Amino acid sequence: MEARIAYSGRKFARPRYYANAHERDEVDIVPVPMAMTDARGLGTSIDREGFEIVAHRSAVTDFADREQVARIHMREIEELVQAQTGADFVHVGAPGLLRFSEKSGKAGSLDNSMPARFAHIDISDATARAFAERGAGGRSYLRCAHYNVWRAISPPPQDVPLAFCDARSLAPVDLIAADAVFDAPGQPEWSFEGLVVAHNPAHRWHWFSQMTIDEAVLFKTNDSDPARAHHVPHVAFDLPDCPADAPPRVSIEMRATAYWWA
Repeated sequence: MEARIAYSGRKFARPRYYANAHERDEVDIVPVPMAMTDARGLGTSIDREGFEIVAHRSAVTDFADREQVARIHMREIEELVQAQTGADFVHVGAPGLLRFSEKSGKAGSLDNSMPARFAHIDISDATARAFAERGAGGRSYLRCAHYNVWRAISPPPQDVPLAFCDARSLAPVDLIAADAVFDAPGQPEWSFEGLVVAHNPAHRWHWFSQMTIDEAVLFKTNDSDPARAHHVPHVAFDLPDCPADAPPRVSIEMRATAYWWA
């Protein structure tokens, strides 16, 4: 299958993008048709390609209920990441982000709820180190890795699924440092350094077809261990030939930090 990946050009020396006010984004979007491989059944690995799908049934009955997600799901994700990685300690600091495809009419209705429409990596190495040190609270660690857990909570097929780029196909020159700005209504703006991705024909893109609510994709946003997959570009894309009556994609994204103590 071929799909259009929204890459970043190099018009802006320092791209800048917003969680909500996308009309203020300064990102040079360059769509490129790329081969897209269904990774279901391929046995991808969190430490090789940088992403994997796992069976995971949650006790949450309503993912739109932030209190229920905070009370139940944050701990579920900590346990899931710990089981999949063997980390000594895993921390999830927030109840996660609900996101909606544009077709739903709900994209942008909540803070940071629009699909991630250009290829990016959530955090740069500098941001990852700062977050890791802050989370460790002064304790020494041998390794720290940052993960994202993505779950489609709408029925398949997803009209706007998430694509993942094999970490081994990425070159350092492909990455452009950018400012990720968080502009929640009624709160002061704040930012950290993320990365946007320039096109490279060597990139190998994957997605997981027909995801159900009892599955999740675990993918890596940074790892301090150079012997493992370091980080994974990802992007929302329009699924070619998706049936017109497919339900709009609704998803929840949870972010976790894992430590291996010294």
